[in-house]
Amino acid sequence: MNSRALRRVALAAAVASTSALVLAGCSGGGGAAAGSSDEEITLTVATFNDFGYTDELLNAYTAEHPNVKIVHNRAAKSNDARANYFQKLGKTGLADIEAIEVDWLPEVMKYSDLLAPVPDDLKSRFEAAGLPTEPADVAAALQGDWSKYFEMGDKYVAATGKPFFDSASSVYQGMINQVEAAYENPDTGEITATTNPEVKKIYTETLDASKTQSAHFEQWSTDWYAGMANGAFATLSCPGWMLTQIEGNAPEVSGWKIADVFPNGGGNWGGSYLTVPANGPHVAEAQALADWLTSPDQQVKFFQQAGTFPSQVDALKSTDLLDAKNAYFNDAPIGEIFTNRANAVTVTPFKGEYYFQVNDAMSKALLRVDQSTQDAQTSWDQWVSQVDAIG
Repeated sequence: MNSRALRRVALAAAVASTSALVLAGCSGGGGAAAGSSDEEITLTVATFNDFGYTDELLNAYTAEHPNVKIVHNRAAKSNDARANYFQKLGKTGLADIEAIEVDWLPEVMKYSDLLAPVPDDLKSRFEAAGLPTEPADVAAALQGDWSKYFEMGDKYVAATGKPFFDSASSVYQGMINQVEAAYENPDTGEITATTNPEVKKIYTETLDASKTQSAHFEQWSTDWYAGMANGAFATLSCPGWMLTQIEGNAPEVSGWKIADVFPNGGGNWGGSYLTVPANGPHVAEAQALADWLTSPDQQVKFFQQAGTFPSQVDALKSTDLLDAKNAYFNDAPIGEIFTNRANAVTVTPFKGEYYFQVNDAMSKALLRVDQSTQDAQTSWDQWVSQVDAIG
């Protein structure tokens, strides 16, 4: 084993719920015939992080549509994509197909008149601590709620003196995504985040654990990525799309494994949709490409490429999905694992118009405490002030 490759486990957080509306793409069947003219056109597709849209896969579409050229532009972070999207929506400069994150979908829907509608025919390190190291044994040890996870973290830190998880924000994200209505009232849209006792409870539990168990990284930072490779933390909540993040930033490490478990059963972290701006030059052709990109067959391929778990229910029956393994993660049966975690999801959290802004402010509040620039109460109070100013 690589000397840096201390045994670590990525906890499998489902990247899709059982609803096709939660994640990637509008519900699509792959049979769009829109925009089938022979005019030579260029379609631009804007995404973020890694959707699995490889040149090879996009070339498969252009092979079927020789008059179409596809230019794929990818932002490093969803925040960058969001800023660009809202700055240009209804004006000029957006791609023919723009990916959006589920957390800001409600904001986008305020401007749904600026988007082309979905056509009717398209709707549809443990060993050193004396802890289990094999994924199945880790899964058995972590069955239950988040207290089991924090108890294991206490044992790990006591035995090794090293951090158990990467950041307070990532743990908080896993916990808050299991709350049905964390930040807003589903009936009225009123922001209830600052008075919701569940939010304060999760905030407090996360930061109490982070005092001894966190590596205190900011997610998506250079240090956070380096931590994946140098053994800086032992566990990481792992939605499917996180697989390529780990492998791409810790290519020489051989110790990462995936346990088929998540506290409280399962949860959804992330999710994206494809939108077509209504004022684009090739709306019908863009709709046809978006439909192809979100079809079950293509979603299975994207999972194989980037770990983005399918939102199409039909894809969950695919043997290519269920039999999928990942060599980097010691041949983990990722298709089976993430399907199990998806089926374990019992809560689809309500995310209203202000969810992204409230949650983004919370991530910053957690980081301030995690990195010791503020105490928990001061950071909470600042967050409350920021939330009160929203809307």
